[in-house]
Amino acid sequence: MIVYGKSVLDEIIRTRYPVRKIYLKESDDDKFKGIEQLLRNYNYPYTYATPKHLEKLCGEEKNQGIVIDLDFHYSDESSLEGNLIVLLDHVVDPHNLGAIIRTSVGAGASAVVITKDRSAKVTAAVVKVSAGTVFRIPVVVVTNLANTIERLQKRGYWVYGADMQGKNLFEERFIPPVAVVFGNEGEGLSRLVRERCDQLISIPMFSSIDSLNVSVSAGIVLFEIARKFFIQKLERT
Repeated sequence: MIVYGKSVLDEIIRTRYPVRKIYLKESDDDKFKGIEQLLRNYNYPYTYATPKHLEKLCGEEKNQGIVIDLDFHYSDESSLEGNLIVLLDHVVDPHNLGAIIRTSVGAGASAVVITKDRSAKVTAAVVKVSAGTVFRIPVVVVTNLANTIERLQKRGYWVYGADMQGKNLFEERFIPPVAVVFGNEGEGLSRLVRERCDQLISIPMFSSIDSLNVSVSAGIVLFEIARKFFIQKLERT
């Protein structure tokens, strides 16, 4: 996979994510000398290239003079730990996936689950939209989301499904550990996944809007859960 940009490189270095090679623009700019020193410090393989070659590599002229060649590694269900897990029921838009991953990291989620079939996968576009935060969180691919939900429930997770017919989000306490499922952009939660959820929750609307974009919904729901977790932590101290 070819990815690019300073924020993506920052996340790669932050997480010590392995790469095949990093390409830097040939330049006298001190910024690139600083990046070069950082790459040396962490033993990252790099080389310099012309702007035209960088554009050819990534297909984008505005690449900030940084292009990275790497393999993205998915995780398995052994990575499903922690107080908050995000599950996506056939979310197909790469921009939504990237935005949800970034929000999940910001809200303190420990993993994002996607389905093997009929789902967006991690691509260069997803990496870009996530601003590289996709390297901070396990992205788990499962064959059957309903079965994964059942296994989480057996381990003590309370599984919520985001659905317009659900309980008002702001009235729920959210006692960890919890998992939250967000549905497909057009169809929402599939029937079997909806039935497997312990409870459905919804975002109250204050005007005649039926629903929000799934990545926007995920932001509202996940940060409300994070807020409730924080309040509970304060109550225990």
